[in-house]
Amino acid sequence: MASPRLLTLLRDRAAVRRFSPRTVQAYARWVVGYVRYHGMRHPAVLPGTAVRDYLTHLAVERRVAASTQNQALAALRFLYGDVLEQPLPPMVDVAPARRPHVLPNVLSRDAVARVLGAMHGVPWLMASLLYGSGLRLMECCQLRVKDVDLDRLEIRVRRGKGARDRVTMLPQSLVEPLAAHRDAARVAMQRRWARDRGYIALPFAPGAKAVGAVRNPAWCWLFPATRDYWDAAARQWRTHHLHPTVLQRAVSEAGRCAGVAQRVGCHTFRHSFATHLLEAGYDIRTVQELLGHRDVSTTMLYTHVLNRGGLGVRSPLDLDTPGARPSPLRPPRRD
Repeated sequence: MASPRLLTLLRDRAAVRRFSPRTVQAYARWVVGYVRYHGMRHPAVLPGTAVRDYLTHLAVERRVAASTQNQALAALRFLYGDVLEQPLPPMVDVAPARRPHVLPNVLSRDAVARVLGAMHGVPWLMASLLYGSGLRLMECCQLRVKDVDLDRLEIRVRRGKGARDRVTMLPQSLVEPLAAHRDAARVAMQRRWARDRGYIALPFAPGAKAVGAVRNPAWCWLFPATRDYWDAAARQWRTHHLHPTVLQRAVSEAGRCAGVAQRVGCHTFRHSFATHLLEAGYDIRTVQELLGHRDVSTTMLYTHVLNRGGLGVRSPLDLDTPGARPSPLRPPRRD
């Protein structure tokens, strides 16, 4: 395993760069795998071709996807450039792998209804937000009570992908279920506080500026975990948000129960959200803002999976041409 001191230094440098916890975990995993591949030798003493050899191993022997290989490359660049302060020389540097052009997996409205109909409880409410608001999985899990405005029908996403905030819609049909869930979660948190538990981890400065905010109902997770954990550094029993695997498993199981032939995942709801809005005639710039895309070209990917085609073009086989013979794919009309 990699040196504990090296991993500690990596986490400290990542904290300075304000990386998300999931990014830090992924980078630490790649550093551990990199050190193990090279016989537990310290990265600072490895030859200049070590990075290229490891990336080749990932592509040829482990046959990982291009995005996975690029993540490993980003982790190693951060290791050498920011942690060890030995940037990779240009002659050794490796270009990112080309990612294949893959169309998003989109469900029909009927399929979405069947999947949601096979769910219940908190997973159903979270999955409904994924589809009704276009949230990513972790954006939904990390919602706090203060981020949901039931009066204005708005959800404020804090530090989404790329550390960007945005505002998206809140479906009117979810106002009552969300209000009931919020009230029940508040009662559960008050019971935890009565037992000197349920402290909330706050991001960055608020945790140091407002000590009492760790028990402020506004800062509570909208979807808290059912168990507390002991934070040794803060010496408190804290409550984390619901683990994403709970929702992932519930969505996958609901897809099987609903008999949907396509692969159904949490991100499938976000793809369906964007596609169905474009099908309804909403402006692509509006959809871009709701999704939080930096470039409209990312949002335009969903125009390729619309039922009517990216340009609204009808197939010539479906056109009624005067005097044309009946289509060979359809039986002739009988009077």
